[in-house]
Amino acid sequence: MNDTLSLGPQPRLLFLARDGDAVRAQLAGRALSRDEAGALRDDVSTDEITPVRIMSHYDASLARFPYTGFTAEDGTRPIAAGAVQAAGFQVTVAGRRYGKGSSREHSPAAEKLAGIRLVIAESFERIYRQNADNIGLFTSTDFGLVERLQRGESIPIEELVAGRDALAAAILRAGGLLPFGQAHLRAAEPAAAADNGAPQTLFGKIVQRHLLRTPVTPDVPRAGEGCFVRADWRFIHEYYTGMAAHMLHAAFGKPLALREPPSIVVFEDHTSYVDESPAHAGSPLLPNVHAMCEAQRTFAREYGLREHRTLTEAEARHDDGGSAAGISHAMMAEHYALPGQLVAGTDSHTPHSGALGCVAFGVGTSDMANAFVTGAVRLTLPQVLRIELEGTLPAGVAAKDIALHLLQLPAIRAGAGVGRVFEFAGPVLRALATDERATLTNMTAELGGLTGIVEPDEETVRFLKERRGLDFRIEDWMRSDPGAAYADVIRVDCGALSPMVARPGDPGNGVPLAGLGERVRVDIAYGGSCTAGKREDFDQYHAVLAWGLEHGLRVPEHVQLYLQYGTTAVRDYCAAQGYDRTFAAAGARILQPSCGACANCGPGSSTDASQVTVSAINRNFPGRSGPGQVWLASPATVMASALAGELRSWQELRERSAGH
Repeated sequence: MNDTLSLGPQPRLLFLARDGDAVRAQLAGRALSRDEAGALRDDVSTDEITPVRIMSHYDASLARFPYTGFTAEDGTRPIAAGAVQAAGFQVTVAGRRYGKGSSREHSPAAEKLAGIRLVIAESFERIYRQNADNIGLFTSTDFGLVERLQRGESIPIEELVAGRDALAAAILRAGGLLPFGQAHLRAAEPAAAADNGAPQTLFGKIVQRHLLRTPVTPDVPRAGEGCFVRADWRFIHEYYTGMAAHMLHAAFGKPLALREPPSIVVFEDHTSYVDESPAHAGSPLLPNVHAMCEAQRTFAREYGLREHRTLTEAEARHDDGGSAAGISHAMMAEHYALPGQLVAGTDSHTPHSGALGCVAFGVGTSDMANAFVTGAVRLTLPQVLRIELEGTLPAGVAAKDIALHLLQLPAIRAGAGVGRVFEFAGPVLRALATDERATLTNMTAELGGLTGIVEPDEETVRFLKERRGLDFRIEDWMRSDPGAAYADVIRVDCGALSPMVARPGDPGNGVPLAGLGERVRVDIAYGGSCTAGKREDFDQYHAVLAWGLEHGLRVPEHVQLYLQYGTTAVRDYCAAQGYDRTFAAAGARILQPSCGACANCGPGSSTDASQVTVSAINRNFPGRSGPGQVWLASPATVMASALAGELRSWQELRERSAGH
């Protein structure tokens, strides 16, 4: 590897400015100074770097697509396909929390393939930066580099990796994770147990039990240091498998020697409705999506991997209940993950399973490809935040409202949770069912965290017995010790909470619905996704819609209501309870288990910028669920709003009905 980053005497820097005209000027060939660019966009998400519609590309063709979803302050998307590569940009400059959202490695891959060598931002999301490291794309928070590069200076590689943990630096020096893994990880063995008598968090205990000894990582890593762990489960879905297979076969040929194939699970959970997806239907990209799915099926078949496929409408009509299918995160909790285990998956919502008391976190494609052949999963050891949920949760307030409240806290919006573990605790947490706990751990992705975790208890045992038929015994070590060290403790007076919504654009735009001060007309209401497609969520959907039918309410003609099961087990539960009849009577369209509209991959996405959606999903980044505006809310609020035709809580709806 070269010792310096040399971009020539007149390198091209692309400032992702808030001002759309500034971006367009750069694309037209004008070189701007940092001051001329003006304010930079914060919160540039991976949905904006590489929109979901182009994720069927997993090779060099990705070079055409970086920033094609980028939205300027004026609402325009100034960067067309091929524009970055054609303009010869080599450096991207942006604001805070760059690369937030989905764990898709397509984003840094598209940047690097288009010619970007370095991304400079005020701060980075953990998964994005780790993905960039893994493919040899440099990242920096040093804005002093901007003027130096524009003067034509070469930047020493050692300066670019200074301040990074030793493992990240070593991976970058090696040119990426796959070559690093072959050099250092094939013979990795469990690290010796280390117990210095200090109190530990549950997260720390689980990591220590899964830690691997390597020549380049410490046996007892401290917060901020890199290490490798063994995963009890590794899972991947169709948007990543083709890329992983392409990487591995290009690097090592065929056949591959996979490490412990029985612990690998493959899910087809994003594309069941892609032919009906507004973002894909009729698109020239649709054949690519089908080829991508076939690439995963071929990989699973060639290597004998455990595979779950979601069902089409036609398949569902003939399903006798024997097919276990659905969204990967919910499926992992329903079928695989156990307290004390470690789970790695190629999706930012992998923390879902942390509700069971395991460590579950998302990784990128290179991380999973490396883990397939070495068994080692990269981890930068984080600090732990404890979230004490105190008081008593008011009637009508759900875990989703707690998550939206946390997301709007100034400290969280400023990045206090980035890369950290969220340990949820307190009397309100203990009173929540496992499905509701999973809403909290799932949405640690939006909080910026590595993962969320809940100490297993009697409720965990009940869930495992009821849902999986397991008689699980919680071991004494499966808890955080009194006196364990935390980076901070955030206390939430849950008794003061009320139903929340998040304004369009970001999950952190939370506001109590009662204080909104405006009545927002709703065109689409969507209940589903990994966050809100669980059994407890459907209990909430049913309770509101059944009440509405009893009071003569039905979904108005101008509102489209979609309900999408998270798994076949949830679908079968709803059928057994008779919920499906209530949903049909209320005017809902029922969809089979899949990710769907949450990732712009199915019915329920908007088709026009004027449309307003109220949704129980976890993200409302620009373009995430179509071109319209997306408000986030709890399952009950989504259903009440569907019945009212405008944003309303169930309590408001009942009060209005009583007044009439």
